[in-house]
Amino acid sequence: MNTNKTDEKSQLQPTNNFSEAFFTSYFKDGKYITFYGDNHPYYAGSVVKAMASAKHGYKKIAELFENEISLAETEIHTTTSVKENNEELNAFFGMLESNFRAEVVAVEPLTETIIEVIVHAPYAARKFQPGEFYRLQNYESDAVTINGIKLTMEGLAMTGAWTDPEKGLLSMIVLEVGASSRLMRLLKPGQRVVVMGPTGTPTHIPYNENVLLAGGGLGNAVLFSISKALKANGCNVIYFAGYKRGEDLYKREEIENATDKVIWSTDSGAIITPSRPQDIHIRGNIIEAMIKYQNDEAGEKIVPFESVKRIIAIGSDGMMKAVKDARHTTLKPFLREHIAIGSINSPMQCMMKEICAQCLQKHVNPLTGEETTPVFSCFNQDQELDSVDFTNLRARLRVNSVLEKLGNSWLTYLIGYEGVTTNE
Repeated sequence: MNTNKTDEKSQLQPTNNFSEAFFTSYFKDGKYITFYGDNHPYYAGSVVKAMASAKHGYKKIAELFENEISLAETEIHTTTSVKENNEELNAFFGMLESNFRAEVVAVEPLTETIIEVIVHAPYAARKFQPGEFYRLQNYESDAVTINGIKLTMEGLAMTGAWTDPEKGLLSMIVLEVGASSRLMRLLKPGQRVVVMGPTGTPTHIPYNENVLLAGGGLGNAVLFSISKALKANGCNVIYFAGYKRGEDLYKREEIENATDKVIWSTDSGAIITPSRPQDIHIRGNIIEAMIKYQNDEAGEKIVPFESVKRIIAIGSDGMMKAVKDARHTTLKPFLREHIAIGSINSPMQCMMKEICAQCLQKHVNPLTGEETTPVFSCFNQDQELDSVDFTNLRARLRVNSVLEKLGNSWLTYLIGYEGVTTNE
C-alpha cells in the first residue's frame, strides 16, 4: 500500500463493502475520523469481533506511518531530535513496565486447599478498593510443561485480600477446586503473570453503622478489607465466620483486628479456640450460630441484632441463600429495617464489566416473584439478597461441572508423569 496523500485518502473513503475495508471514515474539519474496533459496522455485535478488529487493523495503521517509522529507524543514530524522542519513548515504556507488568512474589499455602498468591503489580495495588477483585492467569510461554503439554490456566476471578500500595504488592486468595485453581500452586517467585483489575464495584462502606458480616469459607478472604474499612469509618462490626472444618481457618489475626466480636462456627473438625475474651466458637452452621447469639448462648451481645443496619454475606450460594431465608423466618423477630447484601459469584469469563454477558445474574421482584432486569455480576457483584434468584444461580454454577471434572481428572493424570505437586 502506497502512503502518498492520494492513495491514503482513497483507503479511508467510506464504503459499504465492510468485509473488504478495515477503515470506514468521514472527512470533517480537515481531518479523517476513523471508526475503529466495534464502532466499525463490520466488527460490531460481539466482543470477539471487536478483538478481531485489532488483529486485522494494526497492519493497516502501521502502513499509514510507514515513512515515519522508516525515517526514525534510519536516523536514530544521527538526528538529535530522534534520539530525544527515542529516550522519551523508552522512559514511557519503562514506566509501563514497572507499573503494569505483574510478577509473582510468593505463593503461600494457607490450608490444605487454600493458597495465597502475592504479586508485585504497583498500579493494580494502588487502585484497589475493598470488595473489588482481580483476574489472574499465567503465560503460556513459561507455563509448566508435562509430557509436551503446556499447563496454562484460564482467567480466574481472584479475591483481593489486601494490598500494600507503597510496595506495590497485592494478595489474592484462591480455593483449589478445579484444574486452573490447582495450577496456582505451581507459580514461582519472579514469574510473570497476567493481572487484570481491580475490577468489579467497591463495596459501599457506611459511616457509624452497626454491621453484621457473615463469611463462609473463602468468602472470609473478601471480608478482610471490607471489615477493616468499616472499622476505619467508625462502624461496630459483629462477624460470623463459618467453616466446614476448623482446619480451614486462615488469616485469623486479620479477622480479629477489624471486628468487635467474632463468632466462629464449624461443621466438623478442630474447634477454633477464641483468642479474645469476647469471641466464641459454636459447633454448627452459620445460621445456627446466629440463633445462639440472639438467644444469649454466645456471650455478650456487643452488637444486638435489633441495632444492625447492614448485613453483608459472602460465601457459597447455599450459605448466602440461607442468610437470605433466615432473615424472613427464624431471625425475622429480631431484625429491624436493614440492608442485606451478598457478593454474587455467578460464572464469569471476561470480567471486563458488561462485555461478554457470561456473568448475567437473574433477579426477581422480592414481592411478586416476577423477573426484573438482570445484573452483570462482574460489574457489580454486591447485590441485594432479596432480589437474587438463587435457584437460577445454583443451576448456572453447575453448567460447566462436567467439563470441570474432566479438566481436573486430566490434570491429575498429567501430574502423575513427573510427580508435580498440586493439591488433589
